[in-house]
Amino acid sequence: MACSKLLSGDLPELINEIIQYFHYDYKTLHSCILVNRLWCRLTIPLLWEDPFSIKLPKNYYFINIYLNNLSDDYKTKLNEYGINDDLFSSNTTLFNYPSFIQSLDTRKLSSSIRNWVGNSTTRKQIPINSMQNTNLSPSQTSDFTKLIYKSLFLVLIKSEVNLNSFKVTMITDKDYEKFADIFELILQKPNFINNIKNLSIDIDIITDNITEFLMFIYSNCYSISSFYFLYPYEYNHIITEKSLSQIIDSQRNLKKIIIGFNKYPLYHSLLSLKNPNCLNTLNTIIFYYIDFKDIVVLNEVFNQLNVLESIHIVYCYSLDSKFIQQIINITKPFKLKSLLLEDIESLEPLIQKFGVYLENFEVTNNKSQQLLQSLKSIIKYCNNIKFLSLNFEPNYQIINLTFNLIENFKQNLNYLSIDVYFNLNNIDIISSVVLQNLGQILPFKLEYLNLVLAINGNDLEIFLKNSQNTFIKKFLIKNKNKQKNKGIFPYIKEYIIKKRRTKYLAILETFRETNEDLFTLKDKVKECELYDIQVLNYNDLRINTEYFLKEIF
Repeated sequence: MACSKLLSGDLPELINEIIQYFHYDYKTLHSCILVNRLWCRLTIPLLWEDPFSIKLPKNYYFINIYLNNLSDDYKTKLNEYGINDDLFSSNTTLFNYPSFIQSLDTRKLSSSIRNWVGNSTTRKQIPINSMQNTNLSPSQTSDFTKLIYKSLFLVLIKSEVNLNSFKVTMITDKDYEKFADIFELILQKPNFINNIKNLSIDIDIITDNITEFLMFIYSNCYSISSFYFLYPYEYNHIITEKSLSQIIDSQRNLKKIIIGFNKYPLYHSLLSLKNPNCLNTLNTIIFYYIDFKDIVVLNEVFNQLNVLESIHIVYCYSLDSKFIQQIINITKPFKLKSLLLEDIESLEPLIQKFGVYLENFEVTNNKSQQLLQSLKSIIKYCNNIKFLSLNFEPNYQIINLTFNLIENFKQNLNYLSIDVYFNLNNIDIISSVVLQNLGQILPFKLEYLNLVLAINGNDLEIFLKNSQNTFIKKFLIKNKNKQKNKGIFPYIKEYIIKKRRTKYLAILETFRETNEDLFTLKDKVKECELYDIQVLNYNDLRINTEYFLKEIF
């Protein structure tokens, strides 16, 4: 009875909660659309809140629907590049799709457009009128791509969208050219980003447009709660830091901030955190690729922040005794939750004080003795690690300590990555030791497991048998030891796929400097889909820094 009521729409509040549970499960959301009108109405906004981020094969059709909302003038401009009028034949749609967008990332937008343009001549659902015969030059193709980019922004801005999240990434000259066009549109319709809660700015150089954009932010946007700012590699330090400080000062509810890629002392930016607006709102600070050399105001700033909860240190430099002493001397309580490191110095005093709070730990290091000391400190002082990632040269002592770590953290461990550097001498032996001993110490459930090893089938079979009681939601393998005409898929099929022990699977195998990604093997992908397992590109499923920072935010 309850089930029939759900399907008929008699319990809309409960239906909405169920659909929200599948927020990022796009395959399931697409199925929900087909149930009935109510399910469709509740599902569509989730599918269209950030369509440029959906990682599904051939996820370009939504661009057609956006372009259908263009004015006649812009449609005429697209005709000049060979776009057939059939693209705009559907003058009515069931929903105002552009109005649902909540998040916009300029880099992902550009990537989607490139894929759409590159595939438009072969995809039936994008009617292109003899585009192959138009012989567009590289410059014309570039102009066409810029036109699509500007057109999509125009559609979104004219739909009276109020973005919740806006990410601006500019690395290439083309990025800056396209941004100049869209910034003009934003100035005409400032409401488009006036109420953003999450702002991310990742830039390589400071131009006049960027300076003006930063001024626009601190003069018009006062509701930012999460602010992500990566300094350009080459920039006018004084102007940039002044703009950053002004943005921080202008916010009324800033809760989280990421500051990254800065080689200067960050004096003004850090001091701006003491402004009255931040004192009672800022609870999370993430330092990302910051050089802490000569930074001497940490104690002064942190002791003024009344609601500071957590600090995250991600791939930072100069974590020397001076830095550690500053952190230890801070009297206001806070939690050091993340230590992701590319180099290790003497961290024991830091781990000793904050180890009970540490949840995320990663080391990419080939200095075995320093790594051994740090792992011993982690074992001694930490018991709440959820994310553990170790990248190291083949070493028996480190492997044994890694096993101890996993057993110690078994209750909380949710993300695990083990990457053994390629070494002709003993990577095969170390990989064998890992596979023969890891399976029996894994927790019953893992959100994520990534194994980067030189794998042979017998050892993998032992691992899969020993871990058969563990469900791994995202299971990744990068096999550095694939032999010609052989692979690990038969073992994965027998012990993982058939037993439905994962939801997302990615396998990348290498042979003589060539890579074979399971994602590209259509027949095997279909086999996985029969068991409701989604195969993704290895690099897409692998947790990178961007993913990690997004999880913290």
